[in-house]
Amino acid sequence: MSRRTPSAVPRCLMLLAAGAGLLPAAAPAQAVRSTGGIYTCIDAQGRLISSDRPIPECRDREVRELGPSGAVRRVIPPAPSAEERERAAARQRAEAEAAAREAEERRREALLLQRYPDAAAHDRARESALRQVEATLEAARAYAAELERERQRLDAEMEFYQRDPSRAPPTLKQWLAINAQQRLQQAQFIADQEREKTRIGQRFDAERKMLQQLWGERAAGNEGSSNRP
Repeated sequence: MSRRTPSAVPRCLMLLAAGAGLLPAAAPAQAVRSTGGIYTCIDAQGRLISSDRPIPECRDREVRELGPSGAVRRVIPPAPSAEERERAAARQRAEAEAAAREAEERRREALLLQRYPDAAAHDRARESALRQVEATLEAARAYAAELERERQRLDAEMEFYQRDPSRAPPTLKQWLAINAQQRLQQAQFIADQEREKTRIGQRFDAERKMLQQLWGERAAGNEGSSNRP
């Protein structure tokens, strides 16, 4: 059946009425047998349109597909607008990103369990990391003490020029400036290493909290497996 124009509205209404039981079944049944299922919709001008195939004018509105009996077989929703498609795409991207984050979290948990199968392994790793930082700090403090002794020696030399510091040799003044800069840099390095110790402690604390949950889940899973017949 070719696409019907608005002039075919009475016949379509007759089919709809037959589907609703308002007309005798014989007349619409004959029409349906000769034409098969049809699509119906109300276009933008408020006209009822019917066709034996999807209706281009109704892409943006609801279409009803009638079966051979004249009853509604399905309701086809309107095609999504550009804005709706963009919202759907944004939602899909957000869901994909969330799934990727979830997968990365599961991977990280698996690596943690592999690296630290129990609390003793985690404690050993913490102690080892802190020992390395402490060794660096010890060497830095020793160097800082050496710089301080050098400063005291340079200050003692400057005492000869206490009455007129401008007479001090340029080399002595240069060494005093270099020493001051080195002591400042060393103090900053020591402060950085102290902060590194704090960061290591916080990292291991966060890992321990996560691992305790993972160890518990693994133990519960192993217990459940052992209890199965």
